[in-house]
Amino acid sequence: MNPSTPYRSGLHAEWTRFRTGRGWVLAMAASVLVTVSLGLLISGGVRSSCVTGKGEGPCPAPLLGPDGTAVQDKYYFVHQPLKGNGGITARVADMTGQMRLPDAVPGVRNIKQGVVPWAKAGLLVRQSLKQGTPYAAVMLTGDHGVRMQYNYTHDVGGGPHNGPQWLRLTRSGDTVTGYESDDGKTWTEVSTVKLSGLPETVEIGLFATSPGALWDMAKAFAQATATFDQIVLRGANGSWRRDDVGVVLESDGKTPHHPGGVVESGDKLIVTGGGDIGPATVEGGLRADFTLIGGVVGLILVLAVAVTFVTADHRRGLVKTGPPVEPRPAWQLAAKASVVGAVAFAAGLVTSGIVVPVGLAMLRAHQNPIQPLSLGTELRVIVGFAALTAAVAVLSLGLAALVKRGILAIGLALALVVVPYLLASAGLAPWLLMITPAAGFAITQSVPTFAHVDVGPSLFGGYYPLPPWAGLAVTCGYAALALGAAIAVQRRKITDDRGGRSPGR
Repeated sequence: MNPSTPYRSGLHAEWTRFRTGRGWVLAMAASVLVTVSLGLLISGGVRSSCVTGKGEGPCPAPLLGPDGTAVQDKYYFVHQPLKGNGGITARVADMTGQMRLPDAVPGVRNIKQGVVPWAKAGLLVRQSLKQGTPYAAVMLTGDHGVRMQYNYTHDVGGGPHNGPQWLRLTRSGDTVTGYESDDGKTWTEVSTVKLSGLPETVEIGLFATSPGALWDMAKAFAQATATFDQIVLRGANGSWRRDDVGVVLESDGKTPHHPGGVVESGDKLIVTGGGDIGPATVEGGLRADFTLIGGVVGLILVLAVAVTFVTADHRRGLVKTGPPVEPRPAWQLAAKASVVGAVAFAAGLVTSGIVVPVGLAMLRAHQNPIQPLSLGTELRVIVGFAALTAAVAVLSLGLAALVKRGILAIGLALALVVVPYLLASAGLAPWLLMITPAAGFAITQSVPTFAHVDVGPSLFGGYYPLPPWAGLAVTCGYAALALGAAIAVQRRKITDDRGGRSPGR
């Protein structure tokens, strides 16, 4: 007999059993309905609004960088035009800042002195002052030393300095190179980048900016102030120009909101700015995974189906001891896992295939800003959610086969998948999304996590500690381990039963 024959016959029998089990079919259909309904209900009710110089109204579309990523581009810039090749050298002699924290006394502003980790001050060259255009910068940060950043999404680390530091930025054609020095004499290259299409005349100078200060699950205003001295320009010798790039206006259309500035003191320039130059992971709009907000509720029904598909056999006395019969229990368990996994994948695919595109269409129809989404990423979110649903189903089935008690198995599955997700959504114990099966939710993230952007430790803020496929791999690993252990236990039981029936025992 072909070794695969028992599995094939068992697969057909288990599929027939599942599709004729009205309760299981209805529960799977309910999981689709619940997730889709919640996703569309929430998506249809979202109305974003922003205060601009024209008053309160719909938020503008996200600003896009050179590669189509949503970006932030707000800073204070003291600059000169540079025609052809040249560069700038300066020392960041001091860097301070302010952060507005939650008011300890209602109505009394709680201002704290200090800089946030990714506050930035340094040298910048860019194509033009138009937001979203290519740029390169070498800088001193609040808590990450010297960095070379360019085109918003790229970040290269330099030395771990947090005191006075000399910086240099040179331009040769399309090539921009950043350097650092402890004494202004011995220089170390941080990085060299190529900005394709850089025009003959660019803007080069000094900048300062600071993203908001994170506290709990919110972000408060912060700004950075940097003192520059030992300033030397090569190739540019005009007068300084001053621009608060990206500053927004109050509702009166005239008053700048949190403006920056510069003060000249002898040969020093003291530059103050707020905002950021980098990816807009939160500020760039709503994410595609927002539409799957009801997915965890649907997964509860899926894991319950997977558990009862195994425990129903025990309740009805269908799992027999004694001489093994075809299909063997191990093959039977593998067949059950295949059926449940396939059905769960199909249910998850229908769910995400409906709620993601339709939910995004509803969000756009209500003039909400949406994070840029490529077709490849959208397909990965859709298919990835289906794969996560299948992995959770197989994991739950394996747990049920091991403990043989439905309530206990469902409780274990909830503790491993649902509870960590809920805690992470609330910003509590986000590290659980690295070591539990809930890590698989990372496959639904539609906006990359950038190391040079701090976000709140909450799923609602777009925080996933693992990349998409790595997170799904964790969940699949748990599912394979649970199913493998259950099959091993089944085989061991058969061996013990056979030994117990041997003659003379």
